[in-house]
Amino acid sequence: MIKTDILIIGAGPTGLFTVFEAGLLKLKCHLIDALPQAGGQCSEIYPKKPIYDIPAYPEILAGDLTHKLMEQCKQFEPGFTLGERADTIEKQEDGSFIVTTNKGTKHQAPVVAIAGGLGSFEPRKPLIHNIASFEDKGVEYIIKDPEVYRDKKVVIAGGGDSALDWSIFLSDVAKEVTLIHRRNEFRGHLDSVEKVQELKNAGKINLVTPAEVVGILGDKEVSGVVVKQAEHIEKEFEIECDYFIPLFGLSPKLGPIANWGLEIEKNAIKVNNSLDYQTNIPGVFAIGDVNTYPGKLKLILCGFHEATLMCQSAYKIINPGKRYVMKYTTVAGVDGFDGTRKEAPKAVVKKIE
Repeated sequence: MIKTDILIIGAGPTGLFTVFEAGLLKLKCHLIDALPQAGGQCSEIYPKKPIYDIPAYPEILAGDLTHKLMEQCKQFEPGFTLGERADTIEKQEDGSFIVTTNKGTKHQAPVVAIAGGLGSFEPRKPLIHNIASFEDKGVEYIIKDPEVYRDKKVVIAGGGDSALDWSIFLSDVAKEVTLIHRRNEFRGHLDSVEKVQELKNAGKINLVTPAEVVGILGDKEVSGVVVKQAEHIEKEFEIECDYFIPLFGLSPKLGPIANWGLEIEKNAIKVNNSLDYQTNIPGVFAIGDVNTYPGKLKLILCGFHEATLMCQSAYKIINPGKRYVMKYTTVAGVDGFDGTRKEAPKAVVKKIE
């Protein structure tokens, strides 16, 4: 059982900033995310996409924003359960909640903050009739541990940043990497496209375009794929491989959270925005893109604001009867759980002769 003060469902920008705001109140956080790394959409879908409306940053890449948020909150030592989806929630007699993931990991906290963005992300799967029978047996939709592919033959399908970046990375890990895309053109960062071109010219990546995977070969595990070239409708051929990794992006879904007894409106969680973004279940809050209320704007900076107010109410739940006096960080400084302290330089007191 993992115990914490605030259990955060979703490790995107809003969830990560919640760790910092909670830390200022001496509250410990643990985060659950179905993705294998923190950052939500900013890390998984568009890490190289520029964002222009983050205060003090005229422009910042989504991946860099995640990195800075991780740096900001690391002094408060958050815990992470990654690659697992929050499935069930149970209220205990003491008022706390136990949240269990799809892999059976249990977490207990007096406050739950749902910061799941647009929901849990499900991979967009190609329409291959037998693909489900090979999932976790050579078919993978998310790369969690690159070392799994060491000295293996890998086929990647896709034409975006994720397919390009993983093809580049695995070219130094796998025995053989084949990248298949249904078009000749790739919709990814220019640096990544050019790098794949270099690796193709050097013989480190096999590029098959325009084409698509239409079948999977193997008995109990993947042994190869069937490829159809778009230019020749009748022409199909086989490629031997140990792993097939279709990277067609992720589809957001509210997932099991929709069955938690929360008020749902248009696939979002209704909250009380006049106070603290609490849901119809006391002690369960929803912040960021996952919530809805009159005047709601789905912006990262709004999620930061909602997280800040939510933490104030969480403090009252966890410390009943105790009053918190807010002090500006420029005055009080920031004391990390790891023993670090950040504070503004003190004025030098010196007598003028």
